[in-house]
Amino acid sequence: MQLVSHEYAGTVVLAPGGRLDHDNSEAFRAALQPHLEAAARPQRGVVLDLSNLEYVSSAGLRCFVLAAKQAKAQGGRIVIAGMQPVVAEIFQISRFNLVFDIFSSVRDALAALSADATAAYDRG
Repeated sequence: MQLVSHEYAGTVVLAPGGRLDHDNSEAFRAALQPHLEAAARPQRGVVLDLSNLEYVSSAGLRCFVLAAKQAKAQGGRIVIAGMQPVVAEIFQISRFNLVFDIFSSVRDALAALSADATAAYDRG
């Protein structure tokens, strides 16, 4: 599994790719951990761009929930963007679509978190 990160005016966009399942969920959690501090800054947060995620298992969903709980405890926020249809269906079946704010694009997710991040994203 790959994890690509970008930062736009202090807001972090993390893009996991491939499959997130039992075999790599702990590695994903470890890679996610340093970025969770960004979620706690005022007018900042973390966008999980799932456009390149092909599949997520219950172990992967658990990673998302634990990260969201940690961010919330620190006064931060994690939102999700750009889900593939298979991943969106898994979120819907597991009712995770009720737990997370989900956006169709990274830009829309950034707009929900920070105007400065949206402007930085638009500048490229």
